[in-house]
Order: sequence, then C-alpha cells, then structure tokens
Amino acid sequence: MRWWRMVWLLAAKDLRIEWRSRTALLSAIVFASLVLVVFVFARDPAGVPTAALAPSVLWITVTLASTLTFTRAFAIELDQGAIDGLRMTPITPAALFLGKYLANLAFVFVVEAVAVPLFLLFFNTTFGSAWVGVVGTLVLATIGFVAVGTVFGAMAVRTRFADLMLLILVLPFLVPPLMVAVQATVRLLGARPLSEVMGWLRFLAVYDVVFLTLGLLVFPAIVDE
Repeated sequence: MRWWRMVWLLAAKDLRIEWRSRTALLSAIVFASLVLVVFVFARDPAGVPTAALAPSVLWITVTLASTLTFTRAFAIELDQGAIDGLRMTPITPAALFLGKYLANLAFVFVVEAVAVPLFLLFFNTTFGSAWVGVVGTLVLATIGFVAVGTVFGAMAVRTRFADLMLLILVLPFLVPPLMVAVQATVRLLGARPLSEVMGWLRFLAVYDVVFLTLGLLVFPAIVDE
C-alpha cells in the first residue's frame, strides 16, 4: 500500500507542476492542431479519399504530439539535482518509473482528448458506431507507446540534444503498434465488425504488458547511470 502511495504522489507532483505552467501541454496541443491543419490543406480531395488518409493522420498527430511529454517528465527532476534527492528517499526505481509513467499517460490522454475532436472536425468525419473500437484501440496503443517513451525519455534527457535523441531512439519501437493501430482504425472506420480487429487489439495488449514489464526491469539501471 505504501509503495502505491509513493507512485501516486510522484504522478500527482508531476501533474501539479505541469498544471501550474501548462507549457508542455499547450505546446503539444498547438503542435497537434498545426499537424492536422497541414494535413487538411495538403490533401487533394479529388486524389486521396478521406477514409483512406484519416487513420494515418490521426495516429501521426497523436504520436508526434505525445513525444513532447517524455523528456519533460525527467527534465523536471534534473533541475537543480532533484533526481539525486529522490534517490535518497525510500522511493524505489520501479515506483519512480510508474509515477512518471502514470503522469505521462494522463498527459497524453489529455492531448488526445483535444486532438481527436479536432481531427473529427477538420476531416468532417465521425466514428459512428465504431467509436468503442476506436477508443479501445487508442487506449491500448497509448498505454504501450507511453511505456516505451517513458523509458527512452529517461535515457535521452541527459544527452545534449534530448528531443532529437528521443525521436531516434523511440520511433523504431513505435512502428509496430502504430502499424497495428492504423490497420485496426481503417477497418473500424470502414464499418467492419469489431471481431475482425480483435487480433490487432490482442497484439496491442501483449505489447503493453511486454514493455511495461521491460520498463520496470530496466529502469533501475537507467536511474543508476
């Protein structure tokens, strides 16, 4: 019980700090909006159907906007050596990882809560009866790539070009869940039954479990570096 309390306290601390400044949150939302605007005006309505382009645009927007959060979480702790102070407390590396992970997850969900309605508005589309499957796909994919981003964010934040290094490290690991998420979204928006994408959703669930477990296992070594 005490261990989980430490996790929630860490996550709540990061969320309070972000809520006071809102710098990263506003940056991610503005970035997502700009990406959507670029895709809307760059698309040839006569050449590429909206149904074919929309899923890829949705996932590109969500992924790129979310990467803005990952180094921010650990940059807070590096300021004035706060990370060394945390290591002197009874907080375990696993609790630190989960606290950062939950804060990042909440942050990304807020970004998605803004980006998805903008996506529906700009592309003049709707999820219709497929909204349960699309939201489920979005949640499962987000759980996995936030776990990957949290691990690599901790590694990249100490480098000189943290944001660039993070993209180089994290994008190869995000390709599998993004490909699966796009394929599932295409089928769902095409009014295909949910049963047809259950295999993709199971893949995302396994991906989440694997990378959350790996994060808990490797994070102590990352913190000690």
